[in-house]
Amino acid sequence: MSHGAARTVRAGRRTVEIQRPGKVLFPGRDGAPEYTKGDLADYYRSVAPYLLPHLRGRPLMLERYPDGLDGERFMQKNVPGHYPEWITRAEVAKEGGTVTHVVCDDTATLLYLAGQACVTLHRWLARTDRAGGPDHPDRLVFDLDPPGDDFAAVREAAGWLRELLTELDLPAAPMTTGSRGLHLVVPLDGRHDFDDVRAFARQVAECAVARHPDRLTTAARRADRGDRLYLDVQRNAYAQTAVAPYSVRARPGAPVAVPLTWEQLDDPGTSARRWTLADALEQARTDPWAGLPGRGRGLGPARRRLADIRS
Repeated sequence: MSHGAARTVRAGRRTVEIQRPGKVLFPGRDGAPEYTKGDLADYYRSVAPYLLPHLRGRPLMLERYPDGLDGERFMQKNVPGHYPEWITRAEVAKEGGTVTHVVCDDTATLLYLAGQACVTLHRWLARTDRAGGPDHPDRLVFDLDPPGDDFAAVREAAGWLRELLTELDLPAAPMTTGSRGLHLVVPLDGRHDFDDVRAFARQVAECAVARHPDRLTTAARRADRGDRLYLDVQRNAYAQTAVAPYSVRARPGAPVAVPLTWEQLDDPGTSARRWTLADALEQARTDPWAGLPGRGRGLGPARRRLADIRS
């Protein structure tokens, strides 16, 4: 079955060929619109100026759907041999060896990945091109995972966590996941390794749970959570990933993980899947994280404040 002739797209000094641009990746059903591989490439090209700053220097895990959402999913870490030589790579250690990830530093790479039916980009929380390297994250992520599809519970939990982080003098920014929950992203200075950062994140989560034990939990086993919202800090570990801002999610209607202002989060009309491939660019243009510092804080003062709060 033909899905149209290959499409050639210019991106900077590169020319990228999108094979089968008419291939349907998101089937239109149950009221959800249909989107093709060409639509995905067009979106990523348009949002590139806002997305690339969140990707540069970071190893990626690629979530690919060569046959669309109804086909098989591939979670890809290693760079295949046929990928162009101009795509940046990062070789990082793993148990028993190394793995070589794609690093998306430019629009051409983003377009190439879209042409490979890479729907979602999952990024490391550390950069390989900064001091400390892949062992030292410059982002901390709290993943707010509700027991159901109730975003009001997510909004409430985010407010509680923001209050606590404010007491610790740590700025944080919210982002819809495009699925059910919310990520709170805290910029760090990159001086602490993953073990330190995850231990700190766990202590913060436990403090939040102690304040709201009937509504929040850190229980990893779903059976132990009941109807409480799960504060997940497991992404703050070496080689773990978090969905990148402005990434499309593999769900009907192509929802997008979108950075928010706190005022937008307070809006009852906001939900985890509020923005999609069709309108996420409009949100990106508003620069919702404009007030978030590019370089984050160290954890020393926050640790001391947290110890005082918990004592």
